[in-house]
Amino acid sequence: MTAPLTPHDQHSPHDEPGEGRPPSHGQPSGDSGAPYPSGYPEHPGHASGHPEHPGHPGHAELSEHSEHSEHSEPGPELRAELVRASLVAIAVAVSGVLLGLLWLWLAPKVPLVSDGSAVYLKNSEGEDAVGADGVFTLLGLAFGAVSAIIVFLLFRHGGIALVVGLAIGGVLASVIAWRLGVWLGPTSDVVAHAKAAGKGVTFDGPLKLGAKGALLAWSVAAMVIHLVLTGLFGPRDPEPALTPAPQPEAR
Repeated sequence: MTAPLTPHDQHSPHDEPGEGRPPSHGQPSGDSGAPYPSGYPEHPGHASGHPEHPGHPGHAELSEHSEHSEHSEPGPELRAELVRASLVAIAVAVSGVLLGLLWLWLAPKVPLVSDGSAVYLKNSEGEDAVGADGVFTLLGLAFGAVSAIIVFLLFRHGGIALVVGLAIGGVLASVIAWRLGVWLGPTSDVVAHAKAAGKGVTFDGPLKLGAKGALLAWSVAAMVIHLVLTGLFGPRDPEPALTPAPQPEAR
């Protein structure tokens, strides 16, 4: 009669190392030079083909700097257009000096008279003060039209940057002309001027611009004229060539 197997004689499936599982601490590991059954590399840090420090900050900074340099630097055409627009704005602003001198020369004078205690308009029904605003507006429109024609003839292929340069330069030129005309005109200290002229003596009043909207006349005229010239005489995109339709074969 055979004796029953004791627990020490039975072999548990957990006693032998399974496939892909390292042996337990109490059992020999066998051939130490054999690879793992599961095919795991001995040095996983070098087997993946990536450097030991994949998150090194140098790589991220280099890529970020290259992307930033690619997107931050404008193209040569855009830089050239911005340079032309800046030159146009400066040239138009400087020409405001001529507008100021013409306004001072052509604007009607406002005659004033003093009786020793107060200053009055010599011609109370005159429209000389309003005439100064009208002259400034007309001059601004004329200068705007001339500047737009000159810019269009010089830069026929200009884009929106030239129009913006015209608008900014027109506003700056109008402000320069306004302040220059007031500065070169009769003094704004009417009381001192009346005392210097004497009682009952007619003198010219200060040059003023009552309607501040006249400062936009130059810019509005320049943009409108430039837009019209571009629409009429500007370069056009070439029309796409039309391919002939296939003809049916004759039977």
